Amino acid sequence: MSVQARHVATRLTPVQPLAVVYRMPSGAQSVGWARKELCRHLESWRLGDELARDAELLLSEVVTNAVQAQESAPAEVGVRFALLAGRLWLEVRDASDGEPVMNEAEEDEECGRGLLLVDALASGWGVVRDSTGKTVWVELTLPDVPEPPRIPSAVRRRP
Repeated sequence: MSVQARHVATRLTPVQPLAVVYRMPSGAQSVGWARKELCRHLESWRLGDELARDAELLLSEVVTNAVQAQESAPAEVGVRFALLAGRLWLEVRDASDGEPVMNEAEEDEECGRGLLLVDALASGWGVVRDSTGKTVWVELTLPDVPEPPRIPSAVRRRP
């Protein structure tokens, strides 16, 4: 009598998007810190070159706007980076109710071109308001790249 093994399917767990969230003081030093963290995550997600440069510039502009919108109050800025469905998603949250405005800066002006850059480089962007402030989101379409590595939630080793 022979025994045949029967294959039993295991339930697959859905893969969550790779995402990270930070809260930082609303100050000029947070712009550089957010850029540094974004670069670190893009490198670990194996995304680089032109996409990383564009994402770094876009994040700098949006965090700078959030910091400037809250100059008078000691507040925090929230930052979220996520990879989902072939897109890099950047979000910056602040407690200001001021609306981001795309300015037509004069040639000799040093400021006022941030949202023009965002509009030119991003695949999409927008603002979501709620009762405590706003979130500015920026989306970049990813080039065809290999799937980022997945880190298991727990690794067990046998003695």
